[in-house]
Amino acid sequence: MVKNALQAQLLKAGLVDNKKAKKLSKQAVHEQRAGLSNEAEIKAKIAQDQQQKQARDQAIEQEKKAVRHEKELKASIVQMINQHKIRNTDGDASYQFIDDSKIKKVYINQQIYNALVAGSLVIAKENDSYAFLPKALAERINAKLEGFIIVNNSEQNEQTTDEDDPYAAYVIPDDLMW
Repeated sequence: MVKNALQAQLLKAGLVDNKKAKKLSKQAVHEQRAGLSNEAEIKAKIAQDQQQKQARDQAIEQEKKAVRHEKELKASIVQMINQHKIRNTDGDASYQFIDDSKIKKVYINQQIYNALVAGSLVIAKENDSYAFLPKALAERINAKLEGFIIVNNSEQNEQTTDEDDPYAAYVIPDDLMW
């Protein structure tokens, strides 16, 4: 007569009599039959929650992929800079440039200095120091990810002057030595 183990235990313990157990089981059956409409709502809510969780998981996964891709890209750029940087640049000529709103000064040889001023070389940030790279490599790096190239004088050399500028005839040299 008893439908579940809990009712059997309650009967043995003497906490519930047979009449009360039958009433409770009938009530449970009635709730189960009446709860079929609620069951559909519950299933719909569960499905909706699963879809929301899946959408959140996909968004988190895409964010992780983007972060991982950016890390890989930065690592490949640092590797490119390290492989292609010009070594033995020490010299007496000083070159000043702006990095993060601070004026930085490097001492380089005259050949590197002339190439920087002409725009055939650029200065790139390499960890905590600076590297001198060919312009073609700098363009490839900027195409992948910006922020590594600090000084690129080829862009300034290519700028055209305004026709209405009264001082257009006066060229301001970049390589003045003070």
